[in-house]
Amino acid sequence: MKKNARSSALYQRVREILESARTGVTRTVNTTQVIANWLIGREIVEEQQRGEKRAGYGENLLAGLSARLTANYGKGFTVRNLEFCRSFYLVYPELLEKSNAARSISSPVVTPAISNAMSAEFEADHAASSESRRAGRLHANLSWTRYRTLLRVEKREARSFYEIEALQNNWSARELERQINSLLYERLALSRDKKGLLRLARKGQEIQGPLDVFKDPLVLEFLKIPAAARLVEPDLEAALLNELQSFLLELGKGFAFVARQERITLDGDHFYIDLVFYHTILKCFLLLDLKARKLTHEDLGQFQLYLNYYDRERRTGGDNPTLGLILCTDKNDAVVRYTLGEEQQKKIFTSRYKLHLPSEKELKAELLRELKNIAPATAARSNKAKKK
Repeated sequence: MKKNARSSALYQRVREILESARTGVTRTVNTTQVIANWLIGREIVEEQQRGEKRAGYGENLLAGLSARLTANYGKGFTVRNLEFCRSFYLVYPELLEKSNAARSISSPVVTPAISNAMSAEFEADHAASSESRRAGRLHANLSWTRYRTLLRVEKREARSFYEIEALQNNWSARELERQINSLLYERLALSRDKKGLLRLARKGQEIQGPLDVFKDPLVLEFLKIPAAARLVEPDLEAALLNELQSFLLELGKGFAFVARQERITLDGDHFYIDLVFYHTILKCFLLLDLKARKLTHEDLGQFQLYLNYYDRERRTGGDNPTLGLILCTDKNDAVVRYTLGEEQQKKIFTSRYKLHLPSEKELKAELLRELKNIAPATAARSNKAKKK
């Protein structure tokens, strides 16, 4: 087949995909667009694989296709957007069931591909629970905007995690982008072993114990506090409560707000717990202390008092032991380890917070520093276990 004939045949196949998407044969515009873009990406990839083996052929092919589609269908078919379609097919090769997507490249009819894929998707969506859905397959609740955002995640395991979390938590495209930019996967993966990382990629965030809950650092850029502001704890606390929904989302799954500045009175002395939550998955109270400065060993000692009080006075028969989280601008991990000891570190956790979304480079440097601090403690526990 000559080049012009192949080009015309490609245009005709893509045109039929777009016509099918515009007829409204399906119930969901978003899913129709996703399927159409995947099919367009497949046509481009297969044409390029069969195309002339010379430099510039792929670029010329997309430029020509873009010009013809724009002339007939208007905006939205730039070379850049067609490149997204191609990347979409390459990153998600199994998005559609093979029985729905497969057809002979020479077949002139592609309209059934969208109809069949949509039909199968909605049947599966109705029959299957969210836990049984696999990453990498078509989901009616993931729009093209979300898929485009997911394409930015290079690591397959991380992309799978974000896809599952976006579905389970019904993240908007904006929230999905925020979680990716804040390296949520890397922050949760920090203290996990290989099996834990695999579960994270396949099932998303599972809460089985305290270590699965806490992240370090926490990113609180949604507070919109000016960089030059002199922050004190009451201001930070007020800002967090004003943005409680966003704060709960950053904390993670299972947090329910209980109280603010809860007073503890011991023989006439008053103490105040900044924030109290209940964790609905771990079935325990969680106390949160805010520090607008570097953490000290005195802070840790006082916080132990709060947890001991809550366990003795507020905990009921159905509650697990109380947990604590201290948010601070900085900390010395060695001081934390020696102040708390091994057992208390299972109940009291410390995390740095960032009031502005750092660059990916800065966040990775922060995670690397935290990983180095985790390594000695992990090695010590491993050696102790071997001796036993």
